[in-house]
Amino acid sequence: MSVVKRKLSSTFKNFFDSKKSSGLLLIACTVLSLLVTNSILGGSYLNFWKVPLGGLSVEHWINDALMAVFFLLIGLELERELYVGELSDFRNALLPIFAAIGGIGLPALVHFIFNKGTPTQAGLGIPMATDIAFALGVLALLGSRVPASLKVFLTALAVMDDLGAIIVIAIFYTAKLSTAYFLGAIAVFGLLIVFNRFFRVMILTPYLLGGVLMWFFMLKSGVHATIAGVLLAFAIPFTGKEDDEKSPSHRLEHVLHKPVAFLILPIFALANTGIVIGADWFQGISSSNGLGILGGLLVGKPIGITLLSFLAVTIGICRLPLDLNWKHIFGAGLLGGIGFTMSIFITNLAFVGEPNLITASKMAILLASLTAGVIGFLWLKLLGKPEETDDDMDTMDFEAA
Repeated sequence: MSVVKRKLSSTFKNFFDSKKSSGLLLIACTVLSLLVTNSILGGSYLNFWKVPLGGLSVEHWINDALMAVFFLLIGLELERELYVGELSDFRNALLPIFAAIGGIGLPALVHFIFNKGTPTQAGLGIPMATDIAFALGVLALLGSRVPASLKVFLTALAVMDDLGAIIVIAIFYTAKLSTAYFLGAIAVFGLLIVFNRFFRVMILTPYLLGGVLMWFFMLKSGVHATIAGVLLAFAIPFTGKEDDEKSPSHRLEHVLHKPVAFLILPIFALANTGIVIGADWFQGISSSNGLGILGGLLVGKPIGITLLSFLAVTIGICRLPLDLNWKHIFGAGLLGGIGFTMSIFITNLAFVGEPNLITASKMAILLASLTAGVIGFLWLKLLGKPEETDDDMDTMDFEAA
């Protein structure tokens, strides 16, 4: 048994550091949106997002087009993790994979228990998701008070969590399917794969143009258009080398980090957190759907993540990094309860045409995410001291067989 010092890549450090500022900006945009919505300007503010533009409302352009770019970045981050990140080593990947399974399955089960057989059963996907920007933003605020490997674990967990949410969106939140358009999207994806695998086209332009066409076909097909962003990510060449500037995937991920973190996600927050807080706001939160969301994010997430991780380690499938203990894993599970972006996104898909239900769900998401963030921060601040202190916070200790 030996201790392996492992260097965090510059791509990962840049990615992680951007989340701190991005998370703070998202909080500011959410507070601003809530304040304006509940002021005398509220009506005009809400109507602005409904203004038609090129066949879609401004809100739809944000949720269907801009968020496709967000999903493209998620796909690129997942691709990097699979090639050169924590998920590239199957043994290291098993811990966050099991954690993600627990963090997806138990919250969905909690919501299902509260809503089985009711119209709000469709919302079981809402508490499945973890907001990467917020969760890593809170972790970044803790700085050296938490081990470096916890940052990697939470990042891998959140990426796998989002992958699970993407699969759920593709399978369960698809409108009436148009086979012709869907096959058109798949054909474009197949062509881009040929460009990548057989012709080794390393120029980004044909992939981006193909991605736009694939997005249009996916939009018309009934499958949510943002799925095109994920497919495009895996069609773009990745050289498989750490921080390789010649890799189109690496270059695009680097370009997209700041626009997504500081433009797309804040705009999404402004457009989707315009919630009118009426006298009956508590009724929505105390409904079966509200309790399912609160219970899923605040109870299901930390227990599911910790329980499946503990099971995997106990039966010998994987091991904890040397500088982590179960307090750290539970703290990561608490931060996993910050749903926000993905949870709101799934809410819009689950309850199409039901504005009151969407509003109540968003209130529950905001309350749960705020509570999870505060409790997770305090838990890790008090109990998250590294097991071993590193001289360089860019290194991590892993137990290797």
